[in-house]
Amino acid sequence: MMISDPQPRAPETGTAGMTDTTDLPATDLAIARDVLLTEAAALNDLAASLGENFCAAVQCLFGISGRVIVTGMGKSGHVARKIAATLSSTGTPAMFVHPAEAAHGDLGMIIPGDAVVALSNSGEATELSAIIAHAHRVGIALIGITAGAASTLGTAADIALILPDAPEAGPIGLAPTTSTTMQMALGDALAVALLARKGFSAKDFRDIHPGGKLGARLKRVRDLMHSGDELPLVAPGTTMDRALITMTAKRFGSLAVVDANGKLLGIVTDGDLRRNMGPDLLGKTVDQIMNAAPRTIRPEALAEDALREMNMASRPFTALFVVDEEQMVNGILHIHDLLRSGLA
Repeated sequence: MMISDPQPRAPETGTAGMTDTTDLPATDLAIARDVLLTEAAALNDLAASLGENFCAAVQCLFGISGRVIVTGMGKSGHVARKIAATLSSTGTPAMFVHPAEAAHGDLGMIIPGDAVVALSNSGEATELSAIIAHAHRVGIALIGITAGAASTLGTAADIALILPDAPEAGPIGLAPTTSTTMQMALGDALAVALLARKGFSAKDFRDIHPGGKLGARLKRVRDLMHSGDELPLVAPGTTMDRALITMTAKRFGSLAVVDANGKLLGIVTDGDLRRNMGPDLLGKTVDQIMNAAPRTIRPEALAEDALREMNMASRPFTALFVVDEEQMVNGILHIHDLLRSGLA
């Protein structure tokens, strides 16, 4: 039996059939930087192009009694969903309506009092025709975001926001990249301009973002602090043997020395105990070892401010007493309260 020689093996190839991958990282970085610079240049052009029509769009959306209906097809549709979410989370009620579904009954979602913001880079997305016609039929404003001023959307819109002529990023220049970046940025600009026009505050933002770390950051100290019987309070002149009983029972690692009206005179912490440790400690009064100028915080301060205050000192501490403008003790906030809220 004859055994033939094995067939010669082809050289091993790397990604995409390339035999030498040495230069791939440099190529990847060059492409990535070109994409970002191309999109950044387009955003600069977009910012420079804004004028009367943008102001008219803000005024239009500010004045409606209903919701902002945001629509788009394909990649523009994905951007439209994000714009609707951003508007809703910043005080302007908004919803996304899919243009293809609109022609099959979802036009009923768009009613008098609403306004439509339609996105199409070319301005010729045929799926938008039903929504465009419906907007004109019921007499609601149509704002178009498109690169085609003379397109169907550009000419049908009551207010046309025209995107600058800018190349799509990347070596083939075809995938929606620059155009969708400009659409999203313009949606952000509309949302933030409306936020400012409406006087939408950090408190308003917190009220509709109660979950997650963002919600925790926007909580107020008064929402997390302990008060009433939980407070470790002693009167001036209290001896340390009795003060330690209160300090241990309340388990905050500190106590406040307050006058008969509840005004803060000073605090005693675990650190103060260590610094004053000695055979005569229990016979001393709280007045002798307390810090008469402690760090405190107001009840209306953000929880994030409290965390920063706890960490910024040369010796970070774990609890803050909460006082009003008259230095009356309202509560105490511990680092564990911030941990439980999801902030720290």
